[in-house]
Amino acid sequence: MQDFDPIRHVLEHIPHDESELTYFEKQAALRLAQLDGVAERLSHHVIEHHEAMVKGMNLVRELEKDLKVANVICMNGRRHLSSSMNEVSRDLIVNSNSKKKQALLDMLPVLTDLLHARNMQLALESLVEEGNYCKAFQVLSEYLQLLDSFSELSAIQEMSRGVEVWLGRTLHRLDSLLLGVCQEFKEESYLMVLDAYALIGDVAGLAEKIQSFFMQEVISETHSVLKGILQEDRDAQMQNSRLTYSDLCLQISESKFRQCLLRTLAVLFQLICSYHEIMTFQLQNEVSEYQESNMKHREGNIPINSGEVQKIDSVATSSSRNQEVCCSLSESRNEMPPSSAEESTGSMSIECQDAVDEVRNVRMAVSNDGSPWYQLRKEAAAFVSHTLQRGRKNLWQLTTSRLSVLLSSAAASSTSIHQFLKNYEDLNVFILAGEAFCGVEATEFRQKLKGVCENYFVAFHRQNIYALKMVLEKETWLRLPPNTVQVINFAGLVGDGAPLIALSDGSATSSRNKMLCPNKIADSIDSGVKKSGFSHWVKSGNPFSTKLILGSREGQSYSRHNGTNSGDYDGSVDGNVDGEKASPCRSDIKHVNGSNSFSEDENEDLLADFIDEDSQLPSRISKPNNSKRHSSHWNGDDTTAQTGSSLCLLRSMDKYARLMQKLEIVNVEFFKGICQLFEVFFYYVFEVFGQQNSSSSGKGHGDSLSYRLKAALSRISQDCEQWIKPQSASFSATLPPSVNASFTHGDVTPTNPPSTSFGIQSSTAFGLKERCAGADTVSLVARILYRSKAHLQLMLLQINGAVVEDFYAQLVDAVTDLVEHIHRTTARVLLHINGYVDRIVNAKWELKELGMEHNGYVDLMLGEFKHYKTRLAHGGLDKEVQDLLLEYGVEIIAETLTEGLSRVKRCTDEGRALMSLDLQVLINGLQHFVSINVKPKLQLVETFIKAYYLPETEYVHWARAHPEYSKNQIVGLINLVATMKGWKRKNRLEVLEKLESAGG
Repeated sequence: MQDFDPIRHVLEHIPHDESELTYFEKQAALRLAQLDGVAERLSHHVIEHHEAMVKGMNLVRELEKDLKVANVICMNGRRHLSSSMNEVSRDLIVNSNSKKKQALLDMLPVLTDLLHARNMQLALESLVEEGNYCKAFQVLSEYLQLLDSFSELSAIQEMSRGVEVWLGRTLHRLDSLLLGVCQEFKEESYLMVLDAYALIGDVAGLAEKIQSFFMQEVISETHSVLKGILQEDRDAQMQNSRLTYSDLCLQISESKFRQCLLRTLAVLFQLICSYHEIMTFQLQNEVSEYQESNMKHREGNIPINSGEVQKIDSVATSSSRNQEVCCSLSESRNEMPPSSAEESTGSMSIECQDAVDEVRNVRMAVSNDGSPWYQLRKEAAAFVSHTLQRGRKNLWQLTTSRLSVLLSSAAASSTSIHQFLKNYEDLNVFILAGEAFCGVEATEFRQKLKGVCENYFVAFHRQNIYALKMVLEKETWLRLPPNTVQVINFAGLVGDGAPLIALSDGSATSSRNKMLCPNKIADSIDSGVKKSGFSHWVKSGNPFSTKLILGSREGQSYSRHNGTNSGDYDGSVDGNVDGEKASPCRSDIKHVNGSNSFSEDENEDLLADFIDEDSQLPSRISKPNNSKRHSSHWNGDDTTAQTGSSLCLLRSMDKYARLMQKLEIVNVEFFKGICQLFEVFFYYVFEVFGQQNSSSSGKGHGDSLSYRLKAALSRISQDCEQWIKPQSASFSATLPPSVNASFTHGDVTPTNPPSTSFGIQSSTAFGLKERCAGADTVSLVARILYRSKAHLQLMLLQINGAVVEDFYAQLVDAVTDLVEHIHRTTARVLLHINGYVDRIVNAKWELKELGMEHNGYVDLMLGEFKHYKTRLAHGGLDKEVQDLLLEYGVEIIAETLTEGLSRVKRCTDEGRALMSLDLQVLINGLQHFVSINVKPKLQLVETFIKAYYLPETEYVHWARAHPEYSKNQIVGLINLVATMKGWKRKNRLEVLEKLESAGG
């Protein structure tokens, strides 16, 4: 109903079909009538309620009066409120200004602290630039306390983040300083780093970082050394820029290897010395640079306590995380000492400014041992020292591993003898220094060095074997003149020789003692650093840097007068017999030309007469008295039995023996090399003079050899299979590249070019004189080896004594059998009775009646023996050798006669008697040609003839009692007897079967 609009209702119900005037008139009349009705009713109502109306009118007049009064009151109140509002406004303005003033007064200390914080921030930058890290961290302690007091301010938060950046930059600069200390120890710089990390509270991190830096320096410095040397060649500069250390090692040439090794050793030795200096560093009781009052004042301004150390440590360990830094800053406030926490802001800022000014003017000094500064530094130094002591083995292991990679280079095993020995000496010195440094024996690196020496020995030995084989191949087997042999000595082999080079210091003695007593190393090295023995190495200086300087200067001087590039030695006896004088000047010069280490006395070097072949050092021609002394070792046989090949062999073995003295770590290998050299010589002499195309006796080639000679040849075939087996390819093709270019290690090469294969000349190619010379020269070598046995045993010690005994028992002792075999073979070749076996077989032995004449072959054999004796008499041989060959000739005749008789198929008793007659005539004829009693030599034939008359059951026993007869000879005898005496076939087979079983 509230929304009801009566006017709108009337308008909406106006009819549309009637006239509007009429409709409105009707409505107007209706409404007037209604109005009259309402007015009438209202007047009646008013009349009925007149008193109430009068009362209402009075009330209205009273209300009007009250409203007027209220209006006056309101106007007065409005006027008072306006006045009060003006007064309050004035009071509020005064109050607002007063609050602003108070707020500004309250902010003034904060702003002052912020200014001081800014000044301290600048002081930190200044201190770092000045390098006073210790004082910087002290100022940082108070700076962090100040920042922690206003950690809610955005400016303070920004400054806190700046602390992280500053701390990272400062630690980086501190690490750079520490890296310099690791490269070259300086006490002042080390103390600066030590104090800084002690204040940070990260001494353990400092110790680990020192070890890490040394590890990095070992890797980087060794790589830089090789890279720098190899990049001296401009063509290889781009190629070597991205190569790894192992790849660089593979590209080192022989001429640069020693330079690389010396520089690497010098760098590593310097790093080890720096490590040792830090490890053994100890504080001394130093006097303060300040007065006691100044020290007290400074200790009062910047207290050193655990709270500051922990607070700075918290920042150092969380510099990369802002939240952790804020946390450490908030905690540092609680960790401050009470005296510092209660100080006012103004006093703290004044003290801070004083401390900054003090830092900029003077350096901090360490007080006496009662000061907390001294104790803090002392404890830090002790902790670092203890940590480095425990980690020094790791540094040594990394150092040796880098050297092992360098020694894996092919150039390490292909340099000259002199250079290799000097490299070995330097490495041995470094090992001794390293063992003194780390306190334990460098077992693994010694094994690596042993492997390098073994690799070098393999190449060295291969070249000497090839050189010996070529000399043997071209050997004429003529004896050398005695006056030539007298100037040659083998003092190194028999025990009177010096090493190939002299050591530069006493390290060789220490090395030898270390090799002799490897089990005492751990006992001789104390675990404590002071007693480790490395201090004298540090005091003595870097031995490798000195060699680098001397080597560079002397290398330039030496290269000016060195114009020879050939490393070959003329080993031909006919072309140049005096190899000790002339040949060394051409040996191994090209390797020295590219090296950097030579003799110590340059002036003496320039006055030298020649370059010694073994040591590669300038030498003088020996005085006459020295020649006499050397020749005193030789007797008459020794000076006349030498040939070119024996001289080559003995000089090689002498060099091996000298190397055994120097390279004791592989002296067993060099002794085995001596054995193989002798075995090759032994085998070649046997093949040349001990072989025979056809045998005159019934024994085969193997049956004619003694058991000891067979065992020696069997051992040689096993040990030297690669050297003695036939080679189908050309000899030069079998040589390694370094050997094929020039025999850098060898000391003997033939004058003629090598043949297409290692062929052994036939035994018939040499005459009587050459054969006897071959037998005498191998006997001479054996005598010299017997003379050197005690010296070799001394060098190899008791551990390898069995190797020496085995060599002498199986090979050197077999020389006697070889010489006998050579002489017997010589006798067979010269006697020319190979065809007489058939003559004896074809003679008529099935006789019915015995005549007075012997067979014709007897006279022919006597004639051959007469010619044989004539050849021996005109062969220029000694009387003893002639008699020996004549004796062997008689024995060969006996063997030939026995073999012939054993092949006879049919023979009667009369034929056997004729055999005895032939034997007697032969004995009587031979007795005229020889001085010895011939009959015992021919007893072999007589016993064989008498065996024809044995009973059937005695042949097995007789065969066992006479092993001097071959199996075929005994079988031939039994077949002959069984045929002529009519044995049953079964009985003959049983006897042969028994002989077979007895022989098996």
